Amino acid sequence: MYAAWLGALLVGLVLGLLGSGGSILTVPVLVYLVGEPSKLAIAESLGIVALISLVGAVPFAVQGQVSWRSVGWFGGPGIVGAYLGAYLSQFMPGALQLTIFAGVMLLAAVMMFRRSSPTATGGPDRVFWKVMMDGFGVGVLTGIVGVGGGFLIVPALVLLCGLSMHLAIGTSLLIIAVKSIAGFVKYIDVMEAAGLSIHWDLVLIFSAIGIVGSVIGGRVGAYVPQARLKRGFAVFLVLMGIVILVQNVVEIAG
Repeated sequence: MYAAWLGALLVGLVLGLLGSGGSILTVPVLVYLVGEPSKLAIAESLGIVALISLVGAVPFAVQGQVSWRSVGWFGGPGIVGAYLGAYLSQFMPGALQLTIFAGVMLLAAVMMFRRSSPTATGGPDRVFWKVMMDGFGVGVLTGIVGVGGGFLIVPALVLLCGLSMHLAIGTSLLIIAVKSIAGFVKYIDVMEAAGLSIHWDLVLIFSAIGIVGSVIGGRVGAYVPQARLKRGFAVFLVLMGIVILVQNVVEIAG
């Protein structure tokens, strides 16, 4: 179990160092270090991601660095999407969910390999139905594979909502929290129907360690080159994503 707690600390450190991306490690840690069944790991990941993101969003909200309008436009459909994704998960084998998860890891790696950050257009022609559709799509993905999706939400908030990067990060954390809660609530029913139960002690302890790690990572991150960190983490995601992808494709084929 010590390996699991180190994994939780790593999740928090990455989140603190990079501002996003740490939650994508939660499912692999729960599956491969804790030994949780894939579906239960995805469900518990949503609870953990929700708690860590909610705590992380508080300082941004206090400083006025949350766009509440964008939370409504993006987060509202995201809540519906996450609930729907969690509902749909009961019709998917765990191996298929992890295969999709591996694809998400590879997508996250591609996003992190990008050298430049998205720039707000700031024009009056922003189409908010696109924001809502994006929010819904990311929400469905959250419900199916148990990731927060900050690497997709932040660019969308910048490009579609015209937010600054700092404002987008604070807003993203709150959006991740609310839609993860929605998916987690539905997963409680899904797990009960499958004869499984959430390990609340694991969720709470993992979240607490992750929060501590994010605080430490935030302090250390100020002294470490972000571009180099992101590229290094992206390489790690590619390697892990390929392993998970191959393993679960073989299981589905077999």
